[in-house]
Amino acid sequence: MSPHSAPAPGRRSSRSAAPPEGFRYLSDLLAPEDESGLIARIRELPLKEFEFQGYIAKRRVVYYGWQYSYGERRLGPAEAIPEFLLPLRERAASFAGLAAADLVQALVAEYRRGTPIGWHRDKPMFGDVVGVSLLSPCVLRFRRRTGPSSWERHSLTAEPRSAYLLSGPARNEWEHSIPAVAALRYSVTFRTLAKETIETMRR
Repeated sequence: MSPHSAPAPGRRSSRSAAPPEGFRYLSDLLAPEDESGLIARIRELPLKEFEFQGYIAKRRVVYYGWQYSYGERRLGPAEAIPEFLLPLRERAASFAGLAAADLVQALVAEYRRGTPIGWHRDKPMFGDVVGVSLLSPCVLRFRRRTGPSSWERHSLTAEPRSAYLLSGPARNEWEHSIPAVAALRYSVTFRTLAKETIETMRR
């Protein structure tokens, strides 16, 4: 359902003027010249079609630091985060009030025109999520169930060079999605590990 369409019959939907608790947004994390340099390097990366339980999505991705295997349903190590992404990680961490070293995973994604992301929450083994949008905007939609057939919803446009943070309820209680993008878009998403994941690894 698009952000402006009516809810399905029998479903109640309320719009929230305020964003979800734990969500933060910054419209100008990067300067245009920084964005151009990042996009040039991202286009050199070995991006591959995202596969989920046999389904091939339109977006292409590459993981660094850690990667969740949907086939094996487990988290495993991935190639180290490239050096050219480390300054971006520093900025993302500063915006989110986190230590850069705690952002242990980086996901780089390419969204070709017409590519959506369905409703979901990030895997529970991850903690806070910091996303950076590049090249073109997208609509970031949120929803939270308030009853058997009712939802609370919020949406905003994530502009190029912007960043957002998902923490607390925005991370754990609300689902998010992106409708089909109108133009080529890139994103870099950094994640921490959940406390429970870190504790399990230390055992």
